Amino acid sequence: MAYHLPVLAEESVKGLNINPEGIYVDATFGGGGHSKLILSELNTGKLVGFDRDSDAEKNVLQDDRFVFIPQNYRFIENFLDYNNLIPVDGILADLGVSSHQFDIPERGFSFRFDGPLDLRMDFNNGKTAADIINTYEEKALIHIFSLYGEIKNSRTLARQIIKIRDKKKIDTTYEFVEAIDCIVSIKTRNKYLAQVFQALRIEVNEELDSLKDFLIQSSKVLKTGGRLVVISYHSLEDRLVKNFLRSGNFDGKLDKDFYGNINSPFTIITRKPMVADDDEIEINGRARSAKLRIAEKN
Repeated sequence: MAYHLPVLAEESVKGLNINPEGIYVDATFGGGGHSKLILSELNTGKLVGFDRDSDAEKNVLQDDRFVFIPQNYRFIENFLDYNNLIPVDGILADLGVSSHQFDIPERGFSFRFDGPLDLRMDFNNGKTAADIINTYEEKALIHIFSLYGEIKNSRTLARQIIKIRDKKKIDTTYEFVEAIDCIVSIKTRNKYLAQVFQALRIEVNEELDSLKDFLIQSSKVLKTGGRLVVISYHSLEDRLVKNFLRSGNFDGKLDKDFYGNINSPFTIITRKPMVADDDEIEINGRARSAKLRIAEKN
């Protein structure tokens, strides 16, 4: 089984506008699919791969031009600075969960398999999804399910979780699904459960805060004319990326100078996000929701 099939691989690497002698960052290394394509475009250049998932280290590329940093990409500035690799010519981030993470029951990322209700991308992170389900108060549960999962009956969901956990601790994915199945519509079951697990995953891994930190630091470490390429998979991520690239902030509030020009650290290259074509979606269903945005550092 392949570790992960990279989404929009050729389009994203082309978007970096690679200089063969430049320094590039694959901020979400995973299975190394994007990294291999980047390396194929380099001559004397260097590629830095970040990934906080220890499983990704098994895929490290044996190439003198490649440096692997086993850290969360939210610390990109510190670790690039430590390795004397600032400024860089381009950064690529594929924000999706890898196929490997979804397909390993022990990780708990999918409701299709039974396993520990974990969902941690980094095993050094102490908080698991089970901790959230069994300890968060009703108000906190409502918040994460409504905000991160965009679940309309989040109040009902939170109350059902509390009702079940008061009788028995919920430790596994199947126990959790069984606990909430009575409030889930059969017609929309898969979509609903996907949203629930998405909300838990975002909370466990602090994904949106990490993304914000990453975007801010990317604007600092990129050289003028350097490219930032980001692939997102749900509206919460894409909204943050879109707003930041356009305005330099996450609210999308435009700051204009005296002449009406927008003050932003980036110039947008893709007016509309690029999406996967039907052929790619047929091969890799996870490409269906991918949106690719490219910007250039001013």
